[in-house]
Amino acid sequence: MLKLEARAEPSRAMAWASPVIALALTALLAAALFAALGKDPLRGLEVFLVEPLNGRRALSEVLLKATPLILIALGLALCYRANVWNIGAEGQFLLGCVGGGAVALWLTQQGIVLPRLAGSTLVLVGGMLGGMLWAAVVALLRDRFNANEILVSLMLVYVAQQLVNWLVFGPWKDPQGFNMPQSRMFDASVLLPPLLERTRLHVGVLVALAAVVAMTLFMFRTYRGFALQVGGLAPMAARYAGFSARGAIWTGLLVSGAMAGLAGAMEVAGPVRQVTPYLSMGYGFTAIIVCFVGRLHPVGVVLAGILLSMLLIGGELAQSRLGLPSALSSVLQGLLLLVLLACDTLINYRIRRVSRQAPRSAA
Repeated sequence: MLKLEARAEPSRAMAWASPVIALALTALLAAALFAALGKDPLRGLEVFLVEPLNGRRALSEVLLKATPLILIALGLALCYRANVWNIGAEGQFLLGCVGGGAVALWLTQQGIVLPRLAGSTLVLVGGMLGGMLWAAVVALLRDRFNANEILVSLMLVYVAQQLVNWLVFGPWKDPQGFNMPQSRMFDASVLLPPLLERTRLHVGVLVALAAVVAMTLFMFRTYRGFALQVGGLAPMAARYAGFSARGAIWTGLLVSGAMAGLAGAMEVAGPVRQVTPYLSMGYGFTAIIVCFVGRLHPVGVVLAGILLSMLLIGGELAQSRLGLPSALSSVLQGLLLLVLLACDTLINYRIRRVSRQAPRSAA
């Protein structure tokens, strides 16, 4: 028989090298998958790992898609370090789209023209409030009724999607949109300023980098961040030290909701410029993988966000250039997570062979 036995002292170097090893193994598995589908493995890997970085415009698209992943993953990393398992960042992202879209539509319909910095800031604040509101529902049910935050946050994702559908098919539907389920286009005064000419990249990427710095300082240089992490690693020790478990729940979920809502507001005020039913590419779920590949560390989240953004773009390129199914990107993301979990298991445990004892005969 084989048995997992905990290692006395897992290697810290291997723990940090684990994502690199997982990426290499995932690339090998992806090559085998391409070959099984009748495609050139090297060409397939090139589409996923090289072409998304080929040129100024391609790099801008990688950063554009990495921005919401990084923002959402930052909030989730704080939650998971506090042992609060928010799985519904996708719903909080959509409510951020709704909150930011509501502000943008109101300013547009009222004909209020503000300086672009002021208008876009109001949209981002509206998105953060929308995400926090949706996360507060999870925190309230967990705090008052001890409801499982995994199930509640996940189920609220589908409620959020139906809310978006109702808005764009109903009260927010553009009367001049040829009966398409979409809102009016936002006025230019509420859109995020572009960062590079002739690209879709906007200043949101700078906001994401500022959020990385702020989250790093909060996690590792503040008393509140220390209390949250102690509560996640050792709940009994946190209770003995007087750290509030309720505070950890509310802080983790509200910060996570604000980050996801901010990402949603950037999406509607950036590349999309309106509210539609197809706002998210699964950013909220992909950000969970970003969290664990990035080791729940803000700097690691940046690198993981760029990697997962490349996989998203590579999936689109593989569909158009190689004729591969669009779901292949999700398959590779899942493979990466599974391989990473397997690597982490072998870092923390060793496999031992245990002899099976024969059953004793009855006297």
